[in-house]
Amino acid sequence: MDIKVGIVGFRGYSGAELQVILRRHARVSTLLIDHRADSAERPQPLGAQSLPRISSTPEAIQAAGIRVVFLATPPEVSLEFAPPLLDRNIRVIDLSGAFRLRTQDNYRRWYKAEHPAPGWLEKAVYGLPEFYRRDIHPAALLSNPGCYPTAANLALRPLVASGLLDLSAGIVCDAKSGVSGAGRKPSLKTHFCEVTENFSAYSVLDHRHVPEVLLNSGLDEPQFSFTAHLLPLDRGILETIYFRAPRVKDAAQLHELYREAYQSEPFVRLYAPGVMPDLRAVQHTNYCDLGLAFDETTGRGVVVAVIDNLVKGAAGQAVQNMNLMLGFPETEALL
Repeated sequence: MDIKVGIVGFRGYSGAELQVILRRHARVSTLLIDHRADSAERPQPLGAQSLPRISSTPEAIQAAGIRVVFLATPPEVSLEFAPPLLDRNIRVIDLSGAFRLRTQDNYRRWYKAEHPAPGWLEKAVYGLPEFYRRDIHPAALLSNPGCYPTAANLALRPLVASGLLDLSAGIVCDAKSGVSGAGRKPSLKTHFCEVTENFSAYSVLDHRHVPEVLLNSGLDEPQFSFTAHLLPLDRGILETIYFRAPRVKDAAQLHELYREAYQSEPFVRLYAPGVMPDLRAVQHTNYCDLGLAFDETTGRGVVVAVIDNLVKGAAGQAVQNMNLMLGFPETEALL
């Protein structure tokens, strides 16, 4: 029997991607939860089959028999919706940053505000399956990782855990994202005339995704520098991460470290030493591709990580987490 799931924020880019993925899922039926009737929608051809819609009240969602709700919404909307649903034993997968930072102190430090539901902040499970698969299955509230931290943590954690890094030299993450990462709501910086034929850095030394990397990679803030850049394309993230590891013997040793970490992971792909992935390899997929290079003379290394920010960085990873929560095959609807 199909399990009913719902999407709040289905008009946004991540919500639209969720609809595409869930339409091909064999084990769920999807309802759209209409919380902003005034939002503009894309025109549909005559005869197009739209998914059914229901009201956004907790009572209506419960009455519809929905078991899991995806919140593809800004943090303030997620903070409004999640607690009443959780109180009704409806499981929540939140794609915003509302529940990612685990403690009130972290939230206050990085978001400059008090968290209105600190109890749920502490109970939320961070949904990076490659690290926290065992915790995801029983989770009531699943906090889907940010797009930049997904790529950065998958690239960094095997290195940090190995103890081979020279952390005193610092790690630099040079990250670039397509414009869809800024969401569908228009702004000056995402206007076509501002983006096309252009390339810009933003949120320098103060990006909200930095604490997610620190909390899940094992790094401390002084050891990690992150700069985000806006690419003039619609989707995709490429991160080039620079480090020093004087105790690594050669590129083959580095490659084996990653092979052991991810050999059983269905959505992490490793390239041969010195071969680098690009955005086209991962667009419209749930993969994270990793490429490695290492200079034995200087002990300098580079890892390149690429994902689709709307799939592995948002909707695809959310469905991967749903599959784990509900006991479905992890790759259902994603391969």
